[in-house]
Amino acid sequence: MGTATDGGVVARLRRRLRRTERTYSTGEDRPLHGYAAAMTAFGVYTAGWAAVVRMRGRPLPDRPEPWDVALTAMATFRLSRLLSKASVTSPLRAPFTTFQGPEGPAELHEEARSEGAKATVGELVTCPFCMSVWVASTLTAGQLLWPRATRTAMGALTALVGADALQLTYSALVAKTTGD
Repeated sequence: MGTATDGGVVARLRRRLRRTERTYSTGEDRPLHGYAAAMTAFGVYTAGWAAVVRMRGRPLPDRPEPWDVALTAMATFRLSRLLSKASVTSPLRAPFTTFQGPEGPAELHEEARSEGAKATVGELVTCPFCMSVWVASTLTAGQLLWPRATRTAMGALTALVGADALQLTYSALVAKTTGD
């Protein structure tokens, strides 16, 4: 049970957090509360994966194999862009974003909505760099729990990276030779 002083501590903590947010943001709208919630969610997410890995009794490798690091990097790059930029995945981002226009081949430019938690989620789901932290963690956990299936999926994503590079190279060569 709480005491009368608990309410005072909570109120002082809230005032301090609001003051910190005001001095940090210098007039800009920076959703520090949302970022703190996102960091907490990520911590819970990764702790959940760690608990499942531990319960399954899978041994952790002494160090990651170079091939797995390269495969994870390529797969993370591709899946992060697919989730955060691709036209086909825009319905997943739509509740948190506003369409601005096309941006590169088969990609969109979207802006995070400005209301509350949607702003933080919108920033996360439109940023391939932000998304990559979640994707890399998920792929790493997948490698520990279901190595064959995860490596197969990562191989497919890595093949897409190669295919994308070839498509862009081909388009650049066609443009160069035709003068477009």
